Amino acid sequence: MKTLLGLIISSALVGCSMNQISPLPEDSTLMVEAARNEAFRPQIHFSPKEKWMNDPNGMFYLDGEYHLFFQHNPDASIWGPMHWGHAVSKDLMHWEELPIALYPDELGTIFSGSAVVDVENTSGLGSKANPPIVALYTYHNASMEKQGRIDFQTQALAYSLDKGRTWEKYSNNPVIDNPGIKDFRDPKVMWHEPSGKWVMVLAQKDHIGFYSSDNLIDWSLESTFGEDIGSHGGVWECPELLLLPVEGTDESRYVLLVSISPGGPNGGSATQYFVGDFDGKKFVLDAKWQSELSPTVANFPKGTVFDNFEDGADKWTQEGNAFADAPTMGGHANQPPPSGYSGDYLVNSFADEDRAQGTLTSETFTIFEPYINFKIGGGHHPDRVGVQLVVEGNIVKSETGLNREMLHYASWDVSQWQGKSAFLRIIDNESESWGHTYIDDIVFASEPATNRIEPAIWLDHGTDNYAGVTFFKSPESDEARHIFMGWMSNWLYANDVPTEMWRSAMTLPRTLHLVKTSKGLRVRSQLVDEVDKLVEASTESSLLVAGKAMSLSSLDNTGRESALRYSFEVQGNSPSPLLIRLENQSGEFVDIEIDHQQSKVLLNRSNSGETSFSEHFGKVQKAELATTSDSYNVTIIVDRSSLELFINDGTTTMTALVFPKSVYETLRVGPDSQSLHQVSIERLGSVWSSN
Repeated sequence: MKTLLGLIISSALVGCSMNQISPLPEDSTLMVEAARNEAFRPQIHFSPKEKWMNDPNGMFYLDGEYHLFFQHNPDASIWGPMHWGHAVSKDLMHWEELPIALYPDELGTIFSGSAVVDVENTSGLGSKANPPIVALYTYHNASMEKQGRIDFQTQALAYSLDKGRTWEKYSNNPVIDNPGIKDFRDPKVMWHEPSGKWVMVLAQKDHIGFYSSDNLIDWSLESTFGEDIGSHGGVWECPELLLLPVEGTDESRYVLLVSISPGGPNGGSATQYFVGDFDGKKFVLDAKWQSELSPTVANFPKGTVFDNFEDGADKWTQEGNAFADAPTMGGHANQPPPSGYSGDYLVNSFADEDRAQGTLTSETFTIFEPYINFKIGGGHHPDRVGVQLVVEGNIVKSETGLNREMLHYASWDVSQWQGKSAFLRIIDNESESWGHTYIDDIVFASEPATNRIEPAIWLDHGTDNYAGVTFFKSPESDEARHIFMGWMSNWLYANDVPTEMWRSAMTLPRTLHLVKTSKGLRVRSQLVDEVDKLVEASTESSLLVAGKAMSLSSLDNTGRESALRYSFEVQGNSPSPLLIRLENQSGEFVDIEIDHQQSKVLLNRSNSGETSFSEHFGKVQKAELATTSDSYNVTIIVDRSSLELFINDGTTTMTALVFPKSVYETLRVGPDSQSLHQVSIERLGSVWSSN
């Protein structure tokens, strides 16, 4: 049972002290303001008062205010028709939520985008005395999408003449028409001083388009990047081009952020980045990065063809209308054409656009080879769209697409079922976006098919930092930092996390820095200094040895359960790994292992609290250390439903959602772990309790 002064410190500590930064209230039953105080509600992270939120949008800094816009469904706590929500802050910690900034209209719903302060009034939409805030965003026309058209996303403009409080949509929207690309979205704009132009980066299916403009209204495509480099495990989204100084030098380099979903290092969505040069027209990847990210060739072994669908679908029984015309010669009418299949025919469930549903079940066969290889494409809907292997009445293998029209290779190791009878079931039980599947070339083989391996460098290796971008600031701004915020969730389970009144929060703001490492240039993420101002109390120890623990109550000065910051130093030259557990009084915990010798990090949240809402949630997350040294620091922020891990000044980061009954108040060192040095736990007061 927690008490207001619930400080529990292991008697085995060495040199331990406790600091109370500001006095606790005398009455432990002090009533606190109830807003944003539900179960799992983050206390130091921004979350909307109610309903759904995802990507941060249009962030800018002006006259002492940070503006955060965000993808918002005001009518439900699941993804739906997108609006731009709006919040402002003077310190990046305490946020005031304002009325919705942009509403859907006849051109579509309001997808992600950016905003800039047009100081010189290049757009002519304001004046130099009152420069406009100009937002560029994506229109998503759902009715056109349902018609099977691929040009349903366009780029549009809105502007504000009262510092972002109210907005006027440009009368001649859209400002960029769709050139025939299904995924064509998320404009992020910067001012490119050398060319004296505005530059936009735009996600275009599996690559980035670079556009330029003199006035933010008339845009010209200058070049593209990424078709043959970087990870393409899913659709590219939410790009940003940044000019960052290289720490310790006089040079600067451009960093291109690209979010991808799915295809992240631990499943689902994540953000990769690239370092190079940009001349106002073309992005050129750094030579060392070009070598490091060079892909390897795919391999589809020969074997016994079960079906390539060139002679029909006589081996299959269909139900529903999704596969009524199987097989299909390429694409259906009004469909983006699939690619990556062989011959003329494939299974394609886009029979009645994405509305079609049904199954296609194969005849029974005996598994006689250790691998079943095939090609698959279409939507990413696990257990709803794709193909399943059924053995003795049980689904033992399944595969879904990657939200791509291009088929990729898939392989199942079926060696444990050799000699058994089985059948395949191709399924389409999804009628919303990407509710279709492609299957071709099912082959029984002695070795697995392997896709092209596409190395990537990740901004955050955790599962729950996506679509992040930085705040725009004008050249003469008093804010010099590159401040980043990301959406703290993952499309694998974002609609299913166990919150009701609201869904999703943003990461804590982080500053981005470009540093030289033994592996080349890398981006490190560091918590903004404003977090320090939330510290209310702390406890410290010079040493915490294997098997010992240290705790601090998470109840803040108002009696509200809030957040904690754990900090310590680790010896990098120790032969033993770091093994720690963050735990609460309910027996819930997260295990973290940092093995400096093998340059790896493991984060296990399988016992973190509520995990049953998704089969993906409890999987162990892995990361590779970006830098190594004789000693390094570790910082961990735990809020009611999140954990943010920063290693070696943030050169390696992991962000993960958690849903425990209470905040993890205890740091326990594993029995086989090396010791922790200069350990501190700090309580961070809720940013909502005083509102």
